[in-house]
Amino acid sequence: QVQLVESGGGLVQPGGSLRLSCAASGSIFSIRTMGWYRRSIGKQRELVATVTSTGSTWYADSVKGRFTISRDNAKYTVYLQLNSLKPEDTAVYYCNTFPTPLAYWGQGTQVTVSS
Repeated sequence: QVQLVESGGGLVQPGGSLRLSCAASGSIFSIRTMGWYRRSIGKQRELVATVTSTGSTWYADSVKGRFTISRDNAKYTVYLQLNSLKPEDTAVYYCNTFPTPLAYWGQGTQVTVSS
C-alpha cells in the first residue's frame, strides 16, 4: 500500500527555517528518486528538489543555496531543510517519486512565510 505522509510545516517569519519530513512506503522508497514539490495558490505544482537513492541531489534555481534535501533509507524518510525562507516560499509542500510522480499524493504540509 502506497503511503506518503508529509509533516513539519508551519508559520515562520521571513529568514526563518523549517525542516520537512516525508515518511514513505518501503516498497516505493528503496530504489526510487524522491522529490519535494510545492503548490502555491494560483500556481501549478512545481518541483523543488530531488534526491536519488544514492544521495545525489538537484535543486530548482529558486531554492538553490537555501534548501537542502536528504534521505534516510533505513527509515524510508526524505527530508527538506528550508533556510532563509521568503514569502514566495509559501506553499503546500508534497513529496513523491521523480521523474514520474505516483498517482497517489499525500496531504502535504503547509509552509507559510509571513511577518
